[in-house]
Amino acid sequence: MREEQAKMKAVIIGASSEALHTIEKAHGAGLFVTALDGNPDAEGLREADRGLVVDISDENAVTEAVRAEQPDFALTVPIGRYLTASGAVNDALGLPGISRQMAVLCTDKYRFHQKLQEQSLRGSHCYAVGGRDGRDPGELREELAAGKSRLAYPAILKPRFGSGSRGIRMIEDSAGLDRALRSVASRTGHAQKTDSRKEESEAYVLEECVPGEEYGVDGAVIAGRFYLVLLRKKENTPPPARQAVAYVSVLPGDAFRQQAEHYMERVVRCLGLGECLMHADLIRSESGPFVIELSARPSGHNLHNLFTPLCTGIDMAEEYIKYRMGQPWSFTPKTTRPAMIHYFDLSGKVMGVPGEEQVRQAVPSLIGWDCLIREGDELTPVSDGHSLMGRGYFILEGEERKLWEDVNRVKEMFRIVSE
Repeated sequence: MREEQAKMKAVIIGASSEALHTIEKAHGAGLFVTALDGNPDAEGLREADRGLVVDISDENAVTEAVRAEQPDFALTVPIGRYLTASGAVNDALGLPGISRQMAVLCTDKYRFHQKLQEQSLRGSHCYAVGGRDGRDPGELREELAAGKSRLAYPAILKPRFGSGSRGIRMIEDSAGLDRALRSVASRTGHAQKTDSRKEESEAYVLEECVPGEEYGVDGAVIAGRFYLVLLRKKENTPPPARQAVAYVSVLPGDAFRQQAEHYMERVVRCLGLGECLMHADLIRSESGPFVIELSARPSGHNLHNLFTPLCTGIDMAEEYIKYRMGQPWSFTPKTTRPAMIHYFDLSGKVMGVPGEEQVRQAVPSLIGWDCLIREGDELTPVSDGHSLMGRGYFILEGEERKLWEDVNRVKEMFRIVSE
């Protein structure tokens, strides 16, 4: 444990392995770091100067624990539903950064939709289903069947709070919608709920599926101004999960990059985001950018800590810490490197795994390699982030068309027996 002495203090709520990069950068800046997590084995608790085991879904408990630490500011890390705890702490203790209301707009998919729709930034139909304030599934089904409510197909039914790519249903027609809503009705017991956590776990959104290529955004909001650090084009699995298996950097001068930047400026203003790191998912639709989700915290999956700094020279966690400490900072890349990060979306029994040097000799565009696959592993088809991220990644540099050829060359070096 480090001595506190007269150091500035930062607090991090959520201390999984994805918090390690921010903790490292905070230590490098001379900060004393307190981390909180409900899992006593969370890696970030061990790396922080002080690790506190606290249920981060309990905002009161988190607030009181942080109050005793008297931090100067909070740092956000990749986290899902309980980003709201960081907002609640900032509100209660008068700390800079996101408010709880901002965090709610980022974590509640229906409120997010409503807010953006008010300013014509999200032109699609979306309904809250189940949970505390959602529509009764049976009543909504009847209204849609009678034409009193509108929904274009294909549509998506997904959890209203968190979940990543889990629990998503693609609905192709009215028959599929009827089955999905009947299934939700049988699980929710809509009118009898009393437990708030259960209500949230049984809350869904039903929305139209906007067609188009999907992109990811890494950025920051400082004093209300949006800074686009990196736009990433995604390679996704087929619907409904649409789990990203690769990201390709989009270079300055790209027409859609400019559209996305201007659109995100409007989205940030609409949501009232003030000072935070953020990431978002966008669709490049026929009518322009369409934001799927946005969260006021950095991206996970080795993006904010590895791929984005590699491509842009901007370490978002490091720059945000500088800003909070009153030091010179910048979120404007001087250049953007053409590169791709690809996760191992293989399936079957692994009979052979190439070594890094072997791959480098065969694929000179390789600039990063972290393969956690071992001979004898049984790899299931990719369905969500949990089925993919523990396998590692590889990074290639070069022109996009050539990179996809190199991806296939890398995959062919694994010996896999299909099940």
